[in-house]
Amino acid sequence: MAHNSRLRRLADLADERTSMRIIEALATAQHVPPEELELPLYHTVDPEALDRLFDADPATDLRVTFEYADHTVQVRSGGRVSIDGVGYDPGDDPERSLG
Repeated sequence: MAHNSRLRRLADLADERTSMRIIEALATAQHVPPEELELPLYHTVDPEALDRLFDADPATDLRVTFEYADHTVQVRSGGRVSIDGVGYDPGDDPERSLG
């Protein structure tokens, strides 16, 4: 049953908006739950604009980089998010770098 729950969670992550992937990656990088991030994402960047930009045409090769607190966040096409050079893809090992 735990395996099915994990598969369901991975499917949920794959369906999330780009802004939610960023929030989860930041929380993982800071070792806190998403609701305990020190600064809301919208204080740094417009999450809805990122969602519209990246979710409109997933085939377009896009890359956006911005600063969040003391972190450099890079978002790339296909939902790939890296925090300080460490990649966070839905369902992947958060220690695996995207390069």
